[in-house]
Amino acid sequence: MLNLFGANMIYPEFFDRVEKIRLQDPLSDFLGTFKDGIVEFSYLDIVKASGHSCPTVAGAYLVCLEGLKALYNNEIAKRGDIHVSFPDDSEEGVQGVIANVATHITGATEKYGFKGIAGNFVRRSLMEFNVEINSSVKFRRVDTGKSVEVIYDPSSIPGDPQQMVLMQKILKKIATNDEKIAFGVMWQNRVKNIFDNIDKVIKVI
Repeated sequence: MLNLFGANMIYPEFFDRVEKIRLQDPLSDFLGTFKDGIVEFSYLDIVKASGHSCPTVAGAYLVCLEGLKALYNNEIAKRGDIHVSFPDDSEEGVQGVIANVATHITGATEKYGFKGIAGNFVRRSLMEFNVEINSSVKFRRVDTGKSVEVIYDPSSIPGDPQQMVLMQKILKKIATNDEKIAFGVMWQNRVKNIFDNIDKVIKVI
C-alpha cells in the first residue's frame, strides 16, 4: 500500500503507477531550466502541490492527461500555448481546485500569471471561467485553434459505505487512531479505483 519517498515522505504506491504528463515548455528552454524545455508532471507532483489526493484532484489530473493527448495527438503538448476554459466560476464548488491543477500542468492562468518577456511566453489570460460549454473543461491550442472538451464523472466509482461514517467520527474528534487510518485507506482506494477505470470516468469530445 505504501511506498517510501526519500527519507520520510510516505504515500500510496499507486501514485507512482499513474501515467505522467509530458510537455515541452519554451520558457523553460529559453531560461535553461530543463534541457529542450522537456518537463514531466506526475500525479505525485500534483498531489504535493495540491496538498492532498482526492477524486477531484485525480479528475483534474485525468482531464489534463487525456485532454492533452487528444489535443496534440502524436505531438508533445506545448506548455504555455494552451487556453483552458471552465463552465463555472472559479469560486464555485471545486472549480478552483481543478483550475489550480490545470495551471500547474499547462501553465495557463487567468490574470495573475507570467506577463512574458518582450511579448513572448505570456501565461496570463490563458484561463477563462463561466464559459458556455457542456463539459468539465475545454482545452484549445493557441497556435492552431484546435480544441477538445473533456467530461469527468466519477459517480460510477463509489467509495466504501463506511467512509462517511468514519469521516463524521474524525470530524467530531471521537475516532480512534485505527479508524483514522482506515478512513484514509478507504479514501485513497476510491482514488485508485478512479485511475483504474479511466474509460468509465473520462469522456473526450
